Formats: sequence, structure tokens, C-alpha cells
Amino acid sequence: MAVFTPSQVVIDVNEQTFQREVIERSREVPVVVDFWAPWCGPCRMLGPVLEALAREFNGRFILAKLNVDENPRLAMQYGVQGIPAVKAFKHGRVVAEFVGAQPQPMVRRFIERLLPDELDQQVSKGHALLDAGRFAEAERVFREVVDRNADHWAALLGLARAQLGQGQMDAALETLKRIPEGAPEGKEAARLEAEITLRREIGDADEASLQARLAEAPDDLEARFKLAGLLTLQGRYEDALPHYLEILRRDRSFRDGAAREAMLYIFDQLGDTPIVREYRNKMASVLFA
Repeated sequence: MAVFTPSQVVIDVNEQTFQREVIERSREVPVVVDFWAPWCGPCRMLGPVLEALAREFNGRFILAKLNVDENPRLAMQYGVQGIPAVKAFKHGRVVAEFVGAQPQPMVRRFIERLLPDELDQQVSKGHALLDAGRFAEAERVFREVVDRNADHWAALLGLARAQLGQGQMDAALETLKRIPEGAPEGKEAARLEAEITLRREIGDADEASLQARLAEAPDDLEARFKLAGLLTLQGRYEDALPHYLEILRRDRSFRDGAAREAMLYIFDQLGDTPIVREYRNKMASVLFA
């Protein structure tokens, strides 16, 4: 068995590294985030307990320590109202949490419930194949999991991604429909459905040609909507929002209100940020003028 050093199983994270070290890493191994502060007495009691367990479990989970004084936006984003607050991430989302210093046996049970079972390990293998671009192999792995547990939402989400990676949009949509809205993966499934819908609407259009169409005809709402969709797929949300807003200004009912839905989708992706507050107000001014 490989032996991990303390620096590998206990790490410090901040607003710049959180996405990589917590969200993305949790797709491969559980990540337990300790929200703490230097002045917090109970934090000084709980911290060593978590660190000792991280070393004992030797890489089966990662302990990420986040100083809330230095990273207040992350603390706010995850609803931290008291510390120490411990939140466990698996497959990019919070799956368990507790607040306050707890005795070692209770913390141990909390950690043990996070450790992957055989199917979870298969899902992690599937995600590794996805990351390597080996979509057909990933599909086979995720199907094996779903065959054994038809309600394994994480495997279904992985299967949809594998199908999408092979260009199987219809199959991916059918797979995503099997994930209930209230499931932990429901929000990500809805995001992926929206992405597939955008891909279909854009087709093979490219940014340069769409910009050229708009330069000649600023009222070409189809071109504007496709351009906004392309920018959204690229994660260029701040560039896409003005186009969606302009569509609303020109025709609120365009595509049955698709521009409004797209803006709400972006708001959800960005969270409570200045750009979101700005465009929420602008959208309200247009819709309720």
C-alpha cells in the first residue's frame, strides 16, 4: 500500500485553489473541508483530530483546511455561520457536514461513512477514463455500475457525460432524464441538459460568422442567441449576458422566453456576484417595465 506524506493528505486551500483541490479532486477521492479560524478555540480542538484521521486513513480521503477570515466569500457561498464547520465533498458536491468540535469517535464515524464502496470506486474509475478522453471505456464502466444499481445517480451522470463525449446527444438526454430533480446530482444533470440543448441550437456556427451576421443585422435575434449560447458554452458568461439582455429588450417572447431562462442559468452558475446582481436588476427592469 502506498504511504502518503502529511502534506499530501492535509492541505491548505483558498479561493484560488478551491475549485481544483476540492471540487475537482472530490471526483476521485472524498475531500473533507475544515472551515476554521486562528482565533477559534473549538477549531484548535477539532483540527488535530481531523489531521490525525487523515494521516491514519492514508489518502483514502483528503483533509482541506480553509481559513474563513482569509476566504470569506467561500464561507458565505457554503453557508458557514459557525465554526468549526466541516463539509465533505464527493463528486463535486457537499454530501455530509457537521458544525462544532466533536469527539474523535463521532468524527471517525463521519469519515468512515464517506469512504467509497465498490460501486463508488468504479465510478471514480469511470471519471478517470472521462478525464483521459476514453469515452467508450468510461461508458462501459458506468453501465456496469448502473446495471447493478439503477438508481446510482453519480454513475448515470457519468454515463451521460461519456455518451456526450461520443456525440450521442439523444442518448445522453435520455440518461439524464433518469436522474430525479431532487437527487444530489439533479442540479448538475439539469446543467448538462441545458448544455446539450445549446449545442444543438448552435450547430456548427462559429463566433466570427455570428459576429459578422450581427454587424450587418443587429436585430437578427437568432444570430444573437446562437452567439450568446456559444459564449455560454465557453464559460464566457459576462460576454453572453449582454446579448441575452438585448434579446429580451427587443423581444421578450423570443423562443418562448429562452433568453430569460439562459440568464437564470448563468446566474445559477455564477452565484451571488456583482455581475449577477447587476444583470438581475437589468433583467427586472426590462421584464417589469
